[in-house]
Amino acid sequence: MTSLDLKTGLLILLGFGLIMTIVSLFLRKKDETLQNFLLAGRQVGWFQGACSIAASWIWAPALFISVQVAYQKGLAGLFWFTAPNIFALILFAFFAPRIRKALPEGTTLPEFIGDRFKSSRLHKLYLFPTLFYQLMAVTVQLFAGGHFVSLLTGIPVHAVMPLLLGICLIYTWISGLKASVLTDVLQLVMIFGIGAVIVPMVGVAGGGFEVIAQGFHGIENVTSVFDPGVAFSFGIVTSIGLIAGALSDQQYWQRSFAIREKELVPAFVVGGVLFGIVPIALSVLAFVAVGLGITVPEGVDSSMIGVQAVSELLPAWAIVLFLIMLLAGISSTLDSGLSAMSSLWATDIRPKGGVFEARLSMLFIGLAGWAVAIAATSIPGFGLQHLWWIFNTIAACVAGPTILSLYSKRVSEPGVFWGILIAFGFGVPLFIISNLVGNSVWIVGSALLVVLVSTLTSFYRFGGSRMP
Repeated sequence: MTSLDLKTGLLILLGFGLIMTIVSLFLRKKDETLQNFLLAGRQVGWFQGACSIAASWIWAPALFISVQVAYQKGLAGLFWFTAPNIFALILFAFFAPRIRKALPEGTTLPEFIGDRFKSSRLHKLYLFPTLFYQLMAVTVQLFAGGHFVSLLTGIPVHAVMPLLLGICLIYTWISGLKASVLTDVLQLVMIFGIGAVIVPMVGVAGGGFEVIAQGFHGIENVTSVFDPGVAFSFGIVTSIGLIAGALSDQQYWQRSFAIREKELVPAFVVGGVLFGIVPIALSVLAFVAVGLGITVPEGVDSSMIGVQAVSELLPAWAIVLFLIMLLAGISSTLDSGLSAMSSLWATDIRPKGGVFEARLSMLFIGLAGWAVAIAATSIPGFGLQHLWWIFNTIAACVAGPTILSLYSKRVSEPGVFWGILIAFGFGVPLFIISNLVGNSVWIVGSALLVVLVSTLTSFYRFGGSRMP
């Protein structure tokens, strides 16, 4: 196994952070207004927007869980991970123009919900999943980033996490969403450019197409892309989680309000397509690992199988490039999560706080995410996949009501409020218990229950309440 030394790893981290910070400094304005900091003046074009949308969705699950499920379930796992991911982003080609028309000067999803229903309690209720999603977005990037940097360089996991957080905090602190969007473009270029070198190298070093094809069925020997068992146990839950996750993620609502209104549709469609290229390309790492019998070392999270394959097959200089590519993917979502938090704080929590408080909120969510990531690393058997399904299930509680709020006049404020509470109070614990037990029927049933309860209850008018 080829690995980098600690000094090289630190130099790569610091160099990466320096480049992103320089880009942000060029964007900084002396008289930065809150709207510029949160929304880049609502003047983000479709190409920059598409790159930013794709890059911020190329986060830890796209880089690691996509490879993990392709390794386990072959082409079936890759399909059921990638297709819902692309679909989730393309859905915003419909939702973004809709919310922009309903609230032209808006900034966040909770803000829209509060205005739509003229309800303070519903506005506050929506803050929980959106804030929680940003917390988990930060946590997952630090958790995964700490593990892959440690695996490739030997730097302790707990030392990597604050370094990653500090890098993204510095450049996002400087210019807010504008820095996030522009660095996203640069990071996407890094991901595509380096990926175009590394992925073919792994394929050739691993033995070519013959070995890659041996991995198409995964280590679980799933013979069909549309295997009903995979579709039921993995596909349904993954699809619900990914679509619900996107709907609860302020990162994409923030971009819905920041991209020029007439350019929203191409931005999200192209963004979805650009995203899809990444997990499809990275699946080569998984298939080679299956074909050659590569496994992760004992005690290492199984989502690191792609990293392990690269480290076993490629020379040190290629691992340097691969590390930079992964840093680009992790950072693009980490800085977007920090920026999204600033928009929630400055719009929904402390609307009179100004730019400085918006910046401070990024520090708060960053430190909180760091604390949760440290806690997660100390739990035996707890991995990236567990973090992923926890926050996606919580997001599922508001998925149905969110879509209905955009398109239907028949939903009621009490129906939405109580539907979300019931789904969260009963459906989420049931889903967690089902996963702990490992019963696939319970898992799928509880995931569907969360969505159905919150969606159907939204139409009910408790106490004869009037529809908004």
